[in-house]
Amino acid sequence: MIRFFDIIFSLTGLIFLSPLLIIIFITGLFDTGSPLFRQERIGRNEKPFTLVKFRTMRKDTASVASHLADASAITSFGQFLRKTKLDELPQLWNVLKGDMSLVGPRPGLFNQLELKDARKRHNVFVVRPGITGLAQINNIDMSTPELLAETDSKMIKDLSVFSYFKYILMTVLGKGQGDAAKSDT
Repeated sequence: MIRFFDIIFSLTGLIFLSPLLIIIFITGLFDTGSPLFRQERIGRNEKPFTLVKFRTMRKDTASVASHLADASAITSFGQFLRKTKLDELPQLWNVLKGDMSLVGPRPGLFNQLELKDARKRHNVFVVRPGITGLAQINNIDMSTPELLAETDSKMIKDLSVFSYFKYILMTVLGKGQGDAAKSDT
């Protein structure tokens, strides 16, 4: 049932948001010269997939988890995209393809060994990763791998159609901040 909703909502989102996606893409061309960001992430059953987002950092920024990235690498337009969560919109394509779900554990990087091990222990890789979920609306990010894996596991065990819609609605209404880049302090 969840996959059915994923397909309907991602397809509808891509169609109706296409004018906005085009505007962000064109603005991103002027901002960084390369508006889309692609990165290999860990998917369901630990299979790799290519995650697509709008670029929020300079092109030459190291490919690390957001909480390890230097905040000064984020462009002004990128800050706007992150604050409004519009940088996540291209992931609707990942959802439509079946790499991701709208709701699920945020996909980690293969070099995040502590998170990967914690998620293995908590059996998190049995589901598709998602754009949002329980951890995201509660501001639990990848800087606390054990807590994140525990929260992901709880979400997976308790996931229902009601909670699926609840997490999406809370995200759309602005609950949660996502992974923050480290500051220059």
